[in-house]
Amino acid sequence: MPFQRRLSPNTRPPLALFVAVDSVMPDPTADSSSEANEEVLTGNVLKIVLLSLSAALGGFLFGFDSGVINGTVEAIQSDFGAGEVVTGFNVASMLLGSAVGAFFAGNLADKVGRRPTLILTALAFMVSAWGSGAAGGSVPFVAARLIGGLAVGAASILAPAYISEIAPSSIRGSLATLQQLMIVVGLFVAFLNNYLIAQAAGSAANAFWMGFDAWQWMYWMELIPASVFFLSLLAIPESPRYLVAANREEEAASVLDSLGTATNVKEKLADIRSTLNDERRPRLTDVIQEHTGRIHPLLWAGIGLAALQQLTGINVVFYYGGTLWQAAGFTEASALLTNVVNGSVNVVFTFVAIALIDRVGRRPLLLVGSIGQALMLGVMAYVFATAAQGGAGGIEMQGNQGVVALVAANAYIAFFAFSWGPVMWVMLGEMFPNRFRGAALSICGLVQWLSNFLVTWTFPILLGSIGLGISYGIYAAFGVVAFVFVKLFIDETKGRSLEDMSREADAAA
Repeated sequence: MPFQRRLSPNTRPPLALFVAVDSVMPDPTADSSSEANEEVLTGNVLKIVLLSLSAALGGFLFGFDSGVINGTVEAIQSDFGAGEVVTGFNVASMLLGSAVGAFFAGNLADKVGRRPTLILTALAFMVSAWGSGAAGGSVPFVAARLIGGLAVGAASILAPAYISEIAPSSIRGSLATLQQLMIVVGLFVAFLNNYLIAQAAGSAANAFWMGFDAWQWMYWMELIPASVFFLSLLAIPESPRYLVAANREEEAASVLDSLGTATNVKEKLADIRSTLNDERRPRLTDVIQEHTGRIHPLLWAGIGLAALQQLTGINVVFYYGGTLWQAAGFTEASALLTNVVNGSVNVVFTFVAIALIDRVGRRPLLLVGSIGQALMLGVMAYVFATAAQGGAGGIEMQGNQGVVALVAANAYIAFFAFSWGPVMWVMLGEMFPNRFRGAALSICGLVQWLSNFLVTWTFPILLGSIGLGISYGIYAAFGVVAFVFVKLFIDETKGRSLEDMSREADAAA
């Protein structure tokens, strides 16, 4: 039996990164009896949008911090004298920090508040940006990237959580999509930043300004949006949901009054208090079936989705684009410009996902995305495998091979951006019963980050040992596996109520 729950038509989940949630962290996909009737949009809409944008800057920094490494790999490998294994770890180390940050940020936000935790996240982004650029070797570089990873992981859950707690239900889903949009915009800006600085300096390894290398300035440019994020957070209010949980109801009433989202503040406070009283802190043991002692099959389905999102190699393009295209015979400038084009495609097709997800459903997008990725990766594998061998283990594409590879790469990104990129997270937010949703999301989020780390760390090793062609053949094979997995084990969640999904999940167990 398919392992899914369904979603009611009036519930529109955000295309945001739902990772480790906690007892007070909300699930933006969940209905409650108190919100059965959608809140009327009578609040201070401009203020709510500005507050949401402030929080979503964490998503922008998520994207920027993930993408800035792309243009610096070759330069830091040379400067640090790093081999393939160390270079892979230099790039992938951020993801270990992200796994830790995503797993524990919810607990910290419950204890000290959303706003203080977001401020700590902004400071971590600033420390990471400076430390990454100032590093003189792999050890301090990895330390700085781990700090940035903590910030990335924390931002992946804190930003959508804060937005969901201040926004009225009538626009909550739309505002929460800001997180996913800001992530892909951050990636694009990082690629553009790398290209412009490398062009001005002549190469990422050349001296650029004040005697520092161009690659160092690529990281230091992140200090600008990180500082804006930090300053904007100083002006935002604490989440009213957290304030009620912390028994600070007068402050919560003041925030609700300033937002204007509740027609009756006292009733809203009572509503929040009632919801909090009904909640229970999730435990990892919740995913074990009582009558069998085995892990619930829904969790295995979620783990499969989380892992397969990464195993098709999407972040090889986003983290190693410069290295990838230079190995394929492009100049450094052409490789970095190609990254900018890749980032643009990613942004455009994320909008396509937003437009289609509630119209055609989640499962069709995943199926089309899987087979599309597999086909395009197969084309790239063929082109890379049949190209002439160049120097230093690279290849030299002849005739129209370069054009074919570029078109296939951008089509591959497009297939990912309107399917597995955002849809996987939406599915995870919908498919688990309330009684173990928090624990399941924590586990699946951890699997996603660790799968990301595995692919990112191993790419330089694969490139140096088996080459681009076979490497991309492996990623194409995982695209086929993803298609089969969705076809056999994943059912549609569009158009079904949470209650029906919960009953079906229990019956399937």
